[in-house]
Amino acid sequence: MGRKFHGMFEGRQPGARTILALVPLLLSAAAAASQSPGPEPVTIRVLAYNIRHGEGTDGHLDLARVAEVIREARPDLVALQEVDQGTKRSSEVNQLDELAALLGMHGEFGAAMGFEGGRYGVGVLSRWPLQAPRNWALPSSGHREPRVALTVLVHAGEDGPLLQFTSTHLDQWRESIDQLRQARCLNEMLASTDSLPGILAGDFNARPGTEVMAVLDDRWTNPVALATDEYVNRDGRRRGPRGDYVLVRPAGEWRVIEARTLDDRTASDHRPVLAVVEWVGDD
Repeated sequence: MGRKFHGMFEGRQPGARTILALVPLLLSAAAAASQSPGPEPVTIRVLAYNIRHGEGTDGHLDLARVAEVIREARPDLVALQEVDQGTKRSSEVNQLDELAALLGMHGEFGAAMGFEGGRYGVGVLSRWPLQAPRNWALPSSGHREPRVALTVLVHAGEDGPLLQFTSTHLDQWRESIDQLRQARCLNEMLASTDSLPGILAGDFNARPGTEVMAVLDDRWTNPVALATDEYVNRDGRRRGPRGDYVLVRPAGEWRVIEARTLDDRTASDHRPVLAVVEWVGDD
């Protein structure tokens, strides 16, 4: 053969049968070396919850009760809406800070407007540290209540991806011009082709099948039709459905494990929506 094998065959020529026996092993090793292992799947529990500044359907303001509803869901990420920070109606409590302390989570508040001596808006809670918070105004007519989207970056655990996580609350008038403009703005700001994997959650005030949801569905994946839950007014009568969602993108990087509305009808006039999703990486 012109030269000797080294290592285990050093000092002697291998026979033809030995070489043939080695071929499958060598081919298998070459195939394994050519396949780079993909990322390990990471499971993330996401909660969207409009807490109505902690006031329940029984008329009582009870932030500890809201915290208990969240705790029982065991979320990794929480998108909150209708959060008060230092307002008179909420006894000047900084509600986002209080919830973060009660739950042992990292928190960030995004003000939409000043209200009763404090601020009112949205928030995020996270089991993991938050990075680069950005609270940006959504398009809104001058006579409408201002709306914002609070976006943070978060590493989903030691081996998970760097995610964009956004909490928002769209205009309350269903299928209004403002709602449509806000949905398009969210797509433009969060769902470009080169953006990070993203989760968008909150109260969209929009039912499935509406034009607003069609705009969002063009760029985002809705784990399940979540906005079908009725809510209960203070008078005890059922209204609805509400429009609370958890959306993910890009579609190829996520697998849905579970998505449901939680069965609490007291802590707020919204029931929280839970989505358990698995990040599987870029296929």
